[in-house]
Amino acid sequence: MVKGDNMLNNTLINKPDSKYDHMINNKIRKNTNKNKIKEGSLAFNIALYTLAGFFALIAIYPMYYVMIMSISKPMDVAARNVYLFPTGFVTSAYSFVLKDPILWSSFKNSVLYVILTTIIKLVLCVLAAYPLSMPRLAGRKYVVWFLLIPMYFSGGMIPSFLNITRLGLYNSIWAVVLPASVAIWHIILTRTYFTTSIPNTLREAAMIDGANHYKTLFNIYLPLAKPILAVIAIYTIVSVWNSWFSATIYLPDPKKHPLQMYLKKMLVDNTQFETYSSIEEAEQAIVNQMVKMQLQYAVIVITTVPILMVYPFLQKYFVKGIMIGSLKG
Repeated sequence: MVKGDNMLNNTLINKPDSKYDHMINNKIRKNTNKNKIKEGSLAFNIALYTLAGFFALIAIYPMYYVMIMSISKPMDVAARNVYLFPTGFVTSAYSFVLKDPILWSSFKNSVLYVILTTIIKLVLCVLAAYPLSMPRLAGRKYVVWFLLIPMYFSGGMIPSFLNITRLGLYNSIWAVVLPASVAIWHIILTRTYFTTSIPNTLREAAMIDGANHYKTLFNIYLPLAKPILAVIAIYTIVSVWNSWFSATIYLPDPKKHPLQMYLKKMLVDNTQFETYSSIEEAEQAIVNQMVKMQLQYAVIVITTVPILMVYPFLQKYFVKGIMIGSLKG
């Protein structure tokens, strides 16, 4: 009797005679199919990778074009006949540029400006952001508002020039380094990181254990603040490396010009042909002009490669820097 009851129960359970059983099974199948679609079909993946490759090509091609123009034949470069592949392999432009002592002097100046500006900015950002991250600091709100005003409103170029000259910094490397070393946005970014990413209880625990503010800053805050410091460092490196306008205003001495000034002279300050007395002189001038056009592309590659070598190592911190700026602190 018991055996017959078990067989009857198994038959009733396994036999989907009910209308609701069909509805439940169909719903499960639809949900399973939806999950498969959400995970990504083959057509969607192909379309996504194609679109991503297209945008990557748009971003990479200008640099690739400059590179192939710098090693192609000067005649084809002047005629703009280079599109996808270089016409030949000519390295005379690089040989000529790399032998120029002005290039290496400018390169040395740019490296010096980048190092000094980055170090000073990191020190100032940390020293300004640490006290502003203290919740019990008297007048903290007013200090933050005081910092925000010059971030949105500036005196302009003429007051800045008068200030630099009266401080005795004109035609000095500090005329380029010091103004670029103070960035209100980076101070606020560092303060926001200290406030949101480092618990205040950690600082209080260190104070209870007998640590003063100096030990707390150097032993706790700085080791935990490596991501935001890396973000500020890469921002500063890229900005100073590409800067040339400040040197144009404050550095009349060519020996102190950065690498971007050298690039500017090659690209912008390009002299045009004048009247020549013979056909031979005109032909030689045309050849020199073609070579000079190729030199411009070679200089662009040389000035861009150093920053491209540094950027990938710190790129991962950019996401954290962007997210920090979006938080309320």
